[in-house]
Amino acid sequence: MRRVLAFVVGLAFGLGLLVSDMANPARVLAFLDVLAIPAGTWDPTLMFVMAGAMSVSAAAWLLARPRRAAVFGGAMPGPARPQIDARLVGGSALFGIGWGLSGICPGGGLAALAIGGAPVAVFLAAMVAGMALFALVDRRFAQARA
Repeated sequence: MRRVLAFVVGLAFGLGLLVSDMANPARVLAFLDVLAIPAGTWDPTLMFVMAGAMSVSAAAWLLARPRRAAVFGGAMPGPARPQIDARLVGGSALFGIGWGLSGICPGGGLAALAIGGAPVAVFLAAMVAGMALFALVDRRFAQARA
């Protein structure tokens, strides 16, 4: 049941990205182009989508806070890592640089498969290659530490 629910929620998320046009790299890049603010061509719609998503997420976490178990079983998730370290900062920086250069983030990239295009395919291929490279490098560092 948990996998079915995860699929339905992911599908709703992807459809939301498509309907709000947030899977469109040009719209995301228009938001990130803060130099366009004086010219009046800056697009603030991504800010409203983010605010809406964060408000729904915050409300859900407030409702879930007193629970000891998730509705569909299992422990309530906590933060993946409680400390901020170089790995987190580096990964965040790489994510931001990639998002800023391409206008595509991983969630939006997967949703953008529905509207297609070579840039989306190139982005997803690079994302998969980057994930494979990270797994290889991370495994090497883990072996070196052991």
